Amino acid sequence: MRVMLTSCGLETKKIEKAFLEFLGKAPEHANALFIPTAAIDADAIEVLPKCMNDLLKVGIPKQNIRVFDLHQDMQIDELKTCDVVYLTGRRTSYLLERINDTGFRETLLTNIRNDGFVIGVSAGSIIFANNLPGNLELLDTKLDVHCEASSYTGKVSFPLTENMKLSNTAAILIRNIPDDVEIIDG
Repeated sequence: MRVMLTSCGLETKKIEKAFLEFLGKAPEHANALFIPTAAIDADAIEVLPKCMNDLLKVGIPKQNIRVFDLHQDMQIDELKTCDVVYLTGRRTSYLLERINDTGFRETLLTNIRNDGFVIGVSAGSIIFANNLPGNLELLDTKLDVHCEASSYTGKVSFPLTENMKLSNTAAILIRNIPDDVEIIDG
């Protein structure tokens, strides 16, 4: 399992380094699936180039990035050809609705269970926590993003007594639920 949940993507060198470790291969040889589905208003659409730049700045070539807007399911064999799935932010409920309505939920979760790599940004992270009904049930807690400070750093032990809070310079690294969850910051 390789899941990285963030508020703002690859904001720091520490998060970039963790991303490349999770990627596990030279970025110039990596294929990425970029899912901008949650960005459904003008403010969110303005941020999409920054999100795309996250992948480009770590060395994934533009021609190796496929945009997929969740108007249909993708079969697991096709998803396995992608080394990373990047879920952008903005409207959490809409993103979750599209994931569930298209059948992509099971494809994505199967990919994660089979050691596929997923990075979430803002809404793309919240879908894995229990903030909304129909969530992807990876974190048994609510997740607040864009916080002034993260509520935890280092290894996280479940169950938690309060929501997880994630600053804009932090990332949750999930290698195994519930035994190997860590928050890095800075």
